[in-house]
Amino acid sequence: MAERAFIEHLADYAGKEVTIQGWLYAKTGKGKLQFLQVRDGTGIMQCVIFKKEVTPEVFGAALRLTQESSLIVTGTIRADERAPGIPGGYEMGIRDLEVVQLVTDEYPITPKEHGIDFLMQNRHLWIRSARQWATLRVRATIIKAIRDWLDGHGFILMDAPILTPAACEGTTTLFETDYHGTPAYLSQSGQLYNEANIMAFGRVYCFGPTFRAEKSKTRRHIQEFWMVEPEAAYMDLWQNMEIQEQFVSSIVQTVLRERRKELELLDRDLSRLEKVEPPFPRIHYDEAVEMINKAAAEGVHVPPNDELVPAITWGEDLGAPHETHVAAQFDRPVFVHHYPTAVKAFYMAQEPERPETCRSSDLLAPEGFGEIIGGGERSGDLAFLEAQIDRQGLPREAYEWYLDLRRYGSVPHAGFGLGLERTVMWLCGLSHIRETIPYPRLLGRIYP
Repeated sequence: MAERAFIEHLADYAGKEVTIQGWLYAKTGKGKLQFLQVRDGTGIMQCVIFKKEVTPEVFGAALRLTQESSLIVTGTIRADERAPGIPGGYEMGIRDLEVVQLVTDEYPITPKEHGIDFLMQNRHLWIRSARQWATLRVRATIIKAIRDWLDGHGFILMDAPILTPAACEGTTTLFETDYHGTPAYLSQSGQLYNEANIMAFGRVYCFGPTFRAEKSKTRRHIQEFWMVEPEAAYMDLWQNMEIQEQFVSSIVQTVLRERRKELELLDRDLSRLEKVEPPFPRIHYDEAVEMINKAAAEGVHVPPNDELVPAITWGEDLGAPHETHVAAQFDRPVFVHHYPTAVKAFYMAQEPERPETCRSSDLLAPEGFGEIIGGGERSGDLAFLEAQIDRQGLPREAYEWYLDLRRYGSVPHAGFGLGLERTVMWLCGLSHIRETIPYPRLLGRIYP
């Protein structure tokens, strides 16, 4: 009996007979010669079947095969530089073929063009297509690269709760639920719990789903997304940015090394990603405002919609066209730091000599992909945090445990949150965030 193999490891089996278990991705035929594109979850390969080399039953089964029928093929792997597929360069000469299930209904997703609503309605099938498969393989590698880097640099995983009694970022974007008669909310962030955890463990991270009830339909926003949030004791804003650039560079280089074929399938310009290495540029919010207003005065347009860069007043947060323009001035991600205190979360540390600004930073990806990381130094000033909670109308009792962290052994500390889906979007060069997660939760869509 032939050994079972996986398509991504075909190079290890050249000249050997193996069995592949998978599905028919596509088929073309020339009479006595049939070309089957077979996928098995790890890749796509070409299988060639000659009528004279197999039994009539096997050849007949190949002729009857329909798109997405499940099958088991056995044959010899041979090297051929022209052979298509992923990884490509190898094909199978089929000796035997078993049909596990013949698809008798017309498969909904065909090679023709489909509208995005149709594809989203059939997301459970769309993920089988090559581009979606490649994107989600890249996503899996990014997740592993994130964990590997943090685990290897002294950070310990601490899971944060999904159900929380209060907001972390803002009360207007909370999904509320009932917790046995008490209002509770789906987590926006695990950061506040991380701040407690670092007082016990020094360096921690949480990695899980977060929820923002934003009434937004932009290409960068999603209702449920995954975020990794490292936090460290005895770390300031500048050390925090150094860790971010090392962290992000490692992720990018890992993806380039391990998922190059998938990125090529997505037509990603790899030369742009190859430039992502430390140090990353750093500009003050003041500089960003000047840069933006200069572009606005000159009538500069930015992708993807060729819109004018709008002017900005000092004190406003940066919008998508602002971020796109600033990032376009650099060939790698850029930090914008010291945002106005008023536009950042209540826990951000003020700059003592200029309290209208805070020790915050956003990391903007190039090529118009916008913010992928938000972070900064957390305030250790108990009185300031109490005033911020009151000023923003937050329920004091829900934050008493958080304020305790400033009463019992407070230290300078900082951290950041990296949005997984935005990172996937950037590394894969995608035009919309909906393709970066297997089953996206978008405004107005929760099926399938």
